[in-house]
Formats: sequence, C-alpha cells, structure tokens
Amino acid sequence: MIVFDKVSKHIGDKSILSNQSFTIENGEFFVLVGPSGSGKTTTLKMINRLIEATDGKIIIDGVQQNQLDLRQMRLSMGYVLQQIALFPNLTVAENIAVIPTMKGWHKAKIEERTRDLLNKVNLPAADYMNRYPKDLSGGEQQRVGIVRAIIGEPKVLLMDEPFSALDPITRQQLQKLTKRVHEALKMTVVFVTHDVQEAVLLADRIAVLDQGNMLQIASPKEILSHPANAYVQELFEGVQHD
Repeated sequence: MIVFDKVSKHIGDKSILSNQSFTIENGEFFVLVGPSGSGKTTTLKMINRLIEATDGKIIIDGVQQNQLDLRQMRLSMGYVLQQIALFPNLTVAENIAVIPTMKGWHKAKIEERTRDLLNKVNLPAADYMNRYPKDLSGGEQQRVGIVRAIIGEPKVLLMDEPFSALDPITRQQLQKLTKRVHEALKMTVVFVTHDVQEAVLLADRIAVLDQGNMLQIASPKEILSHPANAYVQELFEGVQHD
C-alpha cells in the first residue's frame, strides 16, 4: 500500500502538488489523469523518490519512504517511460537482464524468464532476444521496455505516459497487454496519462488532477456517472465505459 499523507511539492513560489492525501491499494491499477502541468508526473516520481516531497509523508507498506534503502526501494519498482530508453549497445536480452542481474539472479533463470515474457508480449524470443533496439519498431521497443520493467517481479510498476508516442493501433495493443500483465502478476500499477479514454479503459480507480489538486478519486464508472464538479464532468464528457 502506498499512502500520501498531506504531501506537497513546491518549486520556488510555484505549487506543483498541494497538501494531498490519498491511498493506492496493493494490486490496484491506479491512473493519474489531467492536463499538462497538473502534477501527474511529479506525483508518480515521488513514489520512487526521483522527486522529493517538500512537505508531508509518503508511506510504503507501512514504512515511511525516507526510512527505506533507496536502492532497494527502486529495485522493488518497475518504471516505464514514454521515452523508452533502451540501451542501444545492448541486445534485447541484455537490456532485459539489467535488473535481475543487479538482483543477483542466475543466468539460466534470467534467460528462462526473458524467453517466457517475450513470448507473452508477442515478441517470439527466438527472433528477438539477439536484436538491438535500432532493429525494432517503436511498439516493439515499448514491449521490451515493459518486459524489462516487470522481469524483476516488482511490487509496483510506474508507467509515465508510456504509449502516447505510438500509433493508435499499437497503442490499443499495448493497453490490452498492460491490462493482461497487471491481472496476471497482481502488481500495483500507477499509470500517468492525459488521455481520459485510456484512463477509463485501464483503471481500477482514477485520480483526476488539476493544478496540483486531486479533484476526484473514484472508479471509472463512478467518475462518469457522478463527476465531482463541472471540470471533471467536462473532462470526461463523451467518454464511454464498457
């Protein structure tokens, strides 16, 4: 469980996040949505201390975040960015092996798990393990990025607008893939997007941000049927939920 307790982030006179308190449950698919500059990515990066809170406490599984070993905490979290950031000089298999190697896994286990996960994301291991990032499409690189993030069996997967640079068909494929991975591995996913339809498709709960404030945290169904205010209503106007 991840708890934000009266957390704020200020840069100079500018408030990025304002005295926010909320909880992300274990195993939940929690989506942060809102316009550019609303505080989504800042909130996400606070979870693994890429950004430090100015005020308040962040508590992870009952322990205050700043009391956790930073390296171990980050190794317990996967991270997928819009900018895929694969190492260009490493093969697909070598890219995927980075975190499990740091965790001390045996090579045989890493290879077995790499093959299994590549096959699960529709990248046949026999064809892709020895390719380099330059030989992959954007969608294929992002699939490798997801495998790299989850192979170490993280408790939490952080995803910062991972599909926004992809074409619509590839984006839909990876949305479905991410949902399947979440359901199969039962990990906590915190996902940032500005796309409200994507938020509704993926989320167990959605947190709507605007100017550093959480306007509503609720299930997609609840947000669509009972928006907290006129802003939330307008933001989700016309969005469908199955």
